[in-house]
Amino acid sequence: GLFVTDYFTRTPRKLSPFRSFASIELFHFHIPEDTVIAVWNLITFKEQGGTFGDQCPDRSITVYFRSGAPSVINPLHTHFPRDTAVPGSFALTLTWTLPNRTTGVFNVTSPLPGDWFLAAHLPKDEGKISVKGLYEECQYLFQPQLIVQRLVNIAVLYPGHVTEQSMAPHNRSCLYKVFVPSYTSRVLVEVLRCRGAEGCPLWLRVRAKAPPLHNSTALDCREHTPCQLAQDLPFWQHWYYVLVEKHPGVLGTVSFQVTVQLTDCSRPSLARPPFLPSSASMNMPHSFGSAGGLALGDSPPPTSPNDTKHPVPIPVTAHTGERCWPVRPTLRNELDTFSVHFYIFFGPNVSVPPDRPAVFVINLLPVLDSGGVLNLELRLNVSSLCGENVTVFGCLNHGVPLTSGDNTSVTCETESLAGFLLSVNATASLSRLRIPYPQTGSWYLSLRSLCATEHGFEPCTNVTAEVYLRAYLSPCINDCGIYGQCKLLRTNNYLYAACECKAGWNGWGCTDNAEAFSYGFQLLSTLLLCLSNVMFVPPVAIAVRSHYLLEAAVYIFTMFFSTFYHACDQPGIVVFCIMEYDVLQFCDFLGSLMSVWVTVIAMARLQPIVKQASVLYLLGAMLLSMALQMDRHGLWNLLGPSLFALGIMAVAWTARTIRRRHCYPPTWKRWAFYLCPGALIAAAAVLLYAFVETEENYFYIHSIWHLLIAGSVGFLLPPRAKPSRRLGPLPRRKGCGYQLCVNEQEELGLVDPAVASINSICTS
Repeated sequence: GLFVTDYFTRTPRKLSPFRSFASIELFHFHIPEDTVIAVWNLITFKEQGGTFGDQCPDRSITVYFRSGAPSVINPLHTHFPRDTAVPGSFALTLTWTLPNRTTGVFNVTSPLPGDWFLAAHLPKDEGKISVKGLYEECQYLFQPQLIVQRLVNIAVLYPGHVTEQSMAPHNRSCLYKVFVPSYTSRVLVEVLRCRGAEGCPLWLRVRAKAPPLHNSTALDCREHTPCQLAQDLPFWQHWYYVLVEKHPGVLGTVSFQVTVQLTDCSRPSLARPPFLPSSASMNMPHSFGSAGGLALGDSPPPTSPNDTKHPVPIPVTAHTGERCWPVRPTLRNELDTFSVHFYIFFGPNVSVPPDRPAVFVINLLPVLDSGGVLNLELRLNVSSLCGENVTVFGCLNHGVPLTSGDNTSVTCETESLAGFLLSVNATASLSRLRIPYPQTGSWYLSLRSLCATEHGFEPCTNVTAEVYLRAYLSPCINDCGIYGQCKLLRTNNYLYAACECKAGWNGWGCTDNAEAFSYGFQLLSTLLLCLSNVMFVPPVAIAVRSHYLLEAAVYIFTMFFSTFYHACDQPGIVVFCIMEYDVLQFCDFLGSLMSVWVTVIAMARLQPIVKQASVLYLLGAMLLSMALQMDRHGLWNLLGPSLFALGIMAVAWTARTIRRRHCYPPTWKRWAFYLCPGALIAAAAVLLYAFVETEENYFYIHSIWHLLIAGSVGFLLPPRAKPSRRLGPLPRRKGCGYQLCVNEQEELGLVDPAVASINSICTS
């Protein structure tokens, strides 16, 4: 055949340590139909400070692959919520081969067409809280590239039509495909009139959706006559691929005929006619060429989930033959993103008769619905059982409905299908099922009632069970509970939702409490972070006693907003917010920086030098507000104003030292008992804040930070300025020779200036 190669690539993204699914990087690819091989080239490289990170440590990178929907991963081995089905995926760990770069390759032979998702993350770290901009962090960038090779001009088989083929000696195989429409109960592929040097040295393989593999359903035509391969309950609205290949060592020409028969569910004894008036009458694409393998232009358009369908029959495998039951559609009601309810006509209470199953279809839109959670709930009305021991079984399958007629074993699986089993009875009348990140397309729910006897389950007689059925799509499982937050995430044009847990809770729905914080621990951490701000009371008293009223006001502002910010910032349920979180955070950060600013400016004692030192206070408040609005977590928001204030203080102290010809402050007691201890306490607080604080020790390390910073202010704040010792006013210098006479009584408004005697105050 003729191969066509396509290339796809994605922009490199920075990987993060895994904490929850919200911290992973998700990549979306689309594999076209008729693809025989897909190769992912996984490129990873390090960066540090805009250059190659040769000095960065090697950290393993885990990549997950899944077709149809994002992977449901659990690298921390946490517990999933009850009644949650976990779809499988494939994981690959990348190791470093070069100091700053590594490449991994992942091959998939005959991949399923459609959407493929890659998820990548770094291993979980210790949760260190680092100050932004303190040092250049190591960044690990990940870039996947996809190369696909697909066949064109694959021969198309028409049901009931015979295709002749002669396989030359240099050819090893022939590939065909046939489109299976909806409501097909059986696909039968047969090889006829096979002639070769050694009888019929052929293998016959069949696979749905993609070309067959070595482990696909196969049949050796040398050992089976006639050479027929059947597929019961095939996937609807999909291509089935037929591969005819020679046995190893066969060199001659082999000629044969291939035919396909599709059994219609509504007519199980008859195959679909080979020729129909139009392709629409058999749900086949309009782009079919002539029989026998002419070029096929476009892939068959799948039926839109929004299309209105009439009740149609489905197959039921039974020992007595095949029967058909109607499929009831559901009405899709979109409330919000990943918030969709599926309503049943004449529901939500449905009747399950004893002689036949009740089947419903739930259609999930491609791409749009795969990022949420599919929820299914069955509730049995016990009063409808009339005292019988009835059990209602439900099978949820993707792509085709499945209802077994075997009463001895109730299962939702076959050789090619795997589904989910639900059951309700008088003892357990409620059953739930949650499927995170479900595959899109049609999901079929088949309900069947059976009565329990001594010999197993048997069909009930004259008992129609009533079941309340609820199906809906939600962003997260139970909205992540009280210890989690459901986040709506986006990667390019794909939306998905995930839980971000707090207070030590983990798991897909934040239900794993193995490392959860107890209520007492949450209360203790909240009280420590809030009450540690009481340490600002002594600095406030010292400032008031020393007549530093502006500084005292700033300390009170800081103490108030720091207390209520930490009361609102708690991850658990011990939370108290008096304002919006963003307002409290801004005021807390502003108060902290302003406390540093006004303390250092007060230490500079600028009043004798600069008559209006309050200008610096106002300027600092405006500049700090602007800086916090730009970036609240930046290093220079704290370091810049502090260094600038320290520079002003150093210039003022140096000027006094030069003018007085003596070190300032002049007394050694001031240095030994106030300045040095205060500077050491402040330095210890900064070191704890920058290098020791982690997520686990945050509540007590940050409380110590509050105590140390407030204590250092009490040491560093200068004493009260001594009053001037001048006995009287300094002698005034004579002016330019004129005098200004002011009538004191007139200025006070006591007498009429027209009649009062002039008692003037003359000044130069």
